[in-house]
Amino acid sequence: MAAGTDHTCVIIEADGAVKCWGLNQGNLGLGDTEDRGDDPGEMGDALPVVALGAPALAVAATHLGTCALLEGGAVKCWGDIGEAKGKSPGEMGAALPAVDLGPGRSATAITTGDAHVCALLDDASVKCWGDNAYGQLGQGDTKDRRASDVRSLPPVDLGAGRTVARIASGAEHTCALLDDGTLKCWGSNTFGELGLGDAAARGDEPGEMGASLPSVDLGAATGKVLAIALGGLHSCVLVDDGSVACWGANTDGQLGLGDTRHRGRRPAEMGAALGRVALGTGRRATVIAAGNLHSCAILDDGGVKCWGWNFDGVLGQGDENDRGETPGTIGDALPPVVLGERSLAVTAGGAHTCVELASRRMKCWGFGAMGQLGLGTSDSRGDEPNEMAFLPFVSIAGTP
Repeated sequence: MAAGTDHTCVIIEADGAVKCWGLNQGNLGLGDTEDRGDDPGEMGDALPVVALGAPALAVAATHLGTCALLEGGAVKCWGDIGEAKGKSPGEMGAALPAVDLGPGRSATAITTGDAHVCALLDDASVKCWGDNAYGQLGQGDTKDRRASDVRSLPPVDLGAGRTVARIASGAEHTCALLDDGTLKCWGSNTFGELGLGDAAARGDEPGEMGASLPSVDLGAATGKVLAIALGGLHSCVLVDDGSVACWGANTDGQLGLGDTRHRGRRPAEMGAALGRVALGTGRRATVIAAGNLHSCAILDDGGVKCWGWNFDGVLGQGDENDRGETPGTIGDALPPVVLGERSLAVTAGGAHTCVELASRRMKCWGFGAMGQLGLGTSDSRGDEPNEMAFLPFVSIAGTP
């Protein structure tokens, strides 16, 4: 699953087909600009498969664009990113070129920000392309790169001998988990989202990458980082002890620390001083996700908790009250989202959230004006009492 700002995509497990719904400026890859999922009869078997020419292994959704990692390691992007295709008939399938990642190179993972894309390559290096106003491409400048530039683009310099295990992108910043367990981030840093104890962007000037780019200080006692999730202007990691640490912008409590104080802009805010999200007594996180202004975690009991901005019920609590901005709104005081079964995966978009459940079906809630919830209506869900208990499953391929 992947949630963009106002659209959602999913890979169908049986055959690797991709389906997308919601706001459509070509980002649904259907050869038109008609929104899907906001009217009855548009989902299920009526929703066309995105023509990609090969099964997909992963999908990433951004503001008005979508990318897929295909079997064999090819990357294709459509909408207002990459080749800016998908709005007109005949632009998808064989007509949509794969990004040339360089001689002999293929991708093993992809991630998207608001308007940039990064690929983890088969040699454990990273290449990024798209908008570069804050250095989020990691090239030591602010020059935008097109998909056609990627072949000759050098990999992001993260230090001599270092390789990359995982990547993630926020709106205008990027992070990589390296082979030695350290985390490095670059790009926009207005709210400390790079976690470097200041507000200076990295990667936008020469000499800022490689050995000159500091690692994020998560504290000497922190265990192995298992996952990274980047939101609009904040960053989160899942540690192997099941704890979650977040830093950056905290306007609406999206860091889950019981206040609205930003973290990461001063040295004293990182390391041992950086708190952990209160998940509830005895609870550990197993999966994390970050949206524009909210964050979510799947817990060890299969429940889902989300905190931060609660526009149109994106937190799934039956109201529009933010959570995480005061101590009494998180931890044991924050109940899991009512979903009826265990959750396996979660993705967070601009103002909507989706989960894959144990039954391998999908539910989405939050802002729904463009059909991004896939429920055949433009109504939001999760902002009123009792809506979650009766939330329908998304009909993807003729399922109920």
